[in-house]
Amino acid sequence: MDEGAGRQWRSTIAAAQDGDRRALDELVEGWLPLVYNVVGRALNGHADVDDVVQETMLRAVDNLGSLRDPDSFRSWLVAIAMRQIRDRARRKQPAHLDESAAHEVTDFAELTVLRLQLEGQRREVAEAVRWLDDEDRQLLSLWWLEVAGELTRRELAAAAGISRQHAAVRVQRVKERLETARGIVRALDGACPGLRDLTARWNGRPDSVWRKRLARHIRGCGYCGDTHDSVVPAERLLVGIALVPIPVGFTLSLAFGGKTAVAATAATATSVGWSAKVLGALTQPVVAVTAGATIVAGGAFVVTQPPDSPPPRAVASPTAASTSRPQALPIPPSPSSSPSASPSPTPKKTDLYGTVVDAVDEAPDPNTEPAPLPHRPASGITSTGGAKAVMEHRGDSVTLSGQGYVLVRWQIAPHDRPGGLVMPSWTGLKGKLFHVASGGGRRMDDVVGDGSDRGYVTGMGGPDIGYTVLPEGAQQMWQNEYFYVDGSVTLTVNERGASYGLSVFPTDWDAVTKDITTGPDQGAIRYGLVRDEGDDTTPVPQYVTRATPADAATVDQRSRV
Repeated sequence: MDEGAGRQWRSTIAAAQDGDRRALDELVEGWLPLVYNVVGRALNGHADVDDVVQETMLRAVDNLGSLRDPDSFRSWLVAIAMRQIRDRARRKQPAHLDESAAHEVTDFAELTVLRLQLEGQRREVAEAVRWLDDEDRQLLSLWWLEVAGELTRRELAAAAGISRQHAAVRVQRVKERLETARGIVRALDGACPGLRDLTARWNGRPDSVWRKRLARHIRGCGYCGDTHDSVVPAERLLVGIALVPIPVGFTLSLAFGGKTAVAATAATATSVGWSAKVLGALTQPVVAVTAGATIVAGGAFVVTQPPDSPPPRAVASPTAASTSRPQALPIPPSPSSSPSASPSPTPKKTDLYGTVVDAVDEAPDPNTEPAPLPHRPASGITSTGGAKAVMEHRGDSVTLSGQGYVLVRWQIAPHDRPGGLVMPSWTGLKGKLFHVASGGGRRMDDVVGDGSDRGYVTGMGGPDIGYTVLPEGAQQMWQNEYFYVDGSVTLTVNERGASYGLSVFPTDWDAVTKDITTGPDQGAIRYGLVRDEGDDTTPVPQYVTRATPADAATVDQRSRV
């Protein structure tokens, strides 16, 4: 759930738990596509997909009253789906598939390619899923949605019934097997004579035996192993293509207190109730922009800003003259409905602390020295991440406690995955948190080169590799951002879409002052900027809450807590 949707779904779930049928309609309408995709990918389009989706939604509706925390609805629902998938696997005995069953097995891969109009390496990834074992496909169905921003790593681990550490290991193994499977798909599309001879007796159905044979051939074949095109990592290809629309003819029925509502099919437009709403949501033309993707007719997600395309209004490579005293370049704004994209209005004067920072501030002149940094009391900060916490994946977090200064250092990686960035957030705040200074010698949108260094023109990217795009109204980060903590708070990486990482260091006033007073004449692009006004009007981060939501990405974009 993004932050706006989070509020919507919390109220919808609560209303549905209280017996509001309209709210239940909206709940089923909104979450059926996610369940269908989890199950469809895990079972690779097997004929049992409809039954497992049916059982999942039925159990979710029947047990909705037992859900205590609405913020955990998504992970709860996905966990139910995964239990149904595993239960089906235990009930089913391995059996030889006839030709009709073999055709059904390929349905979801075909549906993914056709309904999302995938081409090139994106098509290759979708078709490679056929070559994975059942257990790998189950985890892949979750990881695919994690990469696309539909699930968090914590939700993935919970749904798989494993720890986050174990999930990291399992996901890495699945990625390696997926890359092997991609190589098989690529080789089968080629014209290797040796491969033609090898597959002469193959019936065309992917299985583990032929996967091993083909992989062994590819490893020893100069023709098949010679990839002429650069292979883009799967996670970069999957951004924005998470949800395959439910196919025409899909039928779902749920029983409510002895009454049954039957989902309409495309051929039956006379059904009423929530089933008709589901059909309408999945078939009528809709355009709703989200971070890096657009929902179009049929509910499909298609990438509007693929990794190899520059964003709208991309800046041109600067000339040598322009880099002598580089100014901040404008980074194209992200779509207005991207996660965490709606800035709060200017709050009225209250007893809450902090000034508003919900606007993009202008970069100061490079030679403007910062104002003096107020010296706040500091008894020391303890960090659950130690002296240096490196957070590189969605859901990674660090809890800071005590009184003192903290450095948050940004690592923006558009060469890995550009697009809309979901900002990190501060949760569970007890006490006070201030954004006191920005440093590191540059803002991340400052000119850093001509693109020759891995394609970077600014720290946010370049035309060749794409750009990292901030939510509308978010304040442009600098390389180093400094905060003051008096109490305790947790900082979480909400990486969805654009790739980024954070390093978090407890620090002190002297180190902050030294950083921000390093100017262009000392090799920096610009002096730092002091934000601390010495009292409780000092800015606080845009994404901060005293609550502890299940998904930290749902934190509102505002500056008062």
